[in-house]
Amino acid sequence: MRGTPRPQGTADGSGTEPPQPRPGRAFAHSPGASGSGTPHRSDSRPPHTPRGARHTGPGGRPGTTPPVPGRPALLPLLALLLFGAVTWQVVAHGPLARLDERAGRALAGRGPQAVAEFCADLGNLQVALPVLAVAMAYAAWRGRRVQALYAGLAMALVPAAVVPLKLLVDRAGPFTTETGWYPSGHTATALVAYGGAALLVHRRLLPVAVLLTVATGIGLVLRGYHWPLDVVASACLFSPIGMRRSSWRTPSRRTGPS
Repeated sequence: MRGTPRPQGTADGSGTEPPQPRPGRAFAHSPGASGSGTPHRSDSRPPHTPRGARHTGPGGRPGTTPPVPGRPALLPLLALLLFGAVTWQVVAHGPLARLDERAGRALAGRGPQAVAEFCADLGNLQVALPVLAVAMAYAAWRGRRVQALYAGLAMALVPAAVVPLKLLVDRAGPFTTETGWYPSGHTATALVAYGGAALLVHRRLLPVAVLLTVATGIGLVLRGYHWPLDVVASACLFSPIGMRRSSWRTPSRRTGPS
């Protein structure tokens, strides 16, 4: 039997040159071609995984998740709508306002009155304002002067909004014929002061701020200083201030070139 013919070498006898491709033959093993088995990918072919669409993190590190689109600010809008509905019921002396007055008379005088008085006093300016002032000074010392200024403006907004509403609604308070009790100024003061202080110092203090504000409202109702809807209306009116997270957010610092 004749063996398989060997390829003939060149004239110098080296025989080491790779075989040249024939005209018309597909480059089945050229880099980047389909099915070549090489790790390189053709530039004209889209990748299997959308690596090009991924966003890089600080320092250009790949693999971070893309930014989540902002959600609509529904909570502040709902709070303001609830405030409008409650105000309409109070002004028109609707069913909700009559139910509120019955509940207020039933709750007034309940529980330990010394504790209720202490909780109601948490909404006094003499108590709440120094807490906010200390938090504002701390924020300014940490370089967050804009956020501190925002907190001060929010506190200045409390009497600017509450006093005209008291005169406009002209609601009588519990166990008195005097008017001007809606909405509750003490509740608004506690919410803005303690909530603003928590946002300026650390967000982990927000549950403490909520607890102090709720305690203030409960104390006002149990002592007979306000109707329950007076407290609820103030919370709905001023809570959107704290819900604007962009106003309290610390400016981000770039750690390197993008």
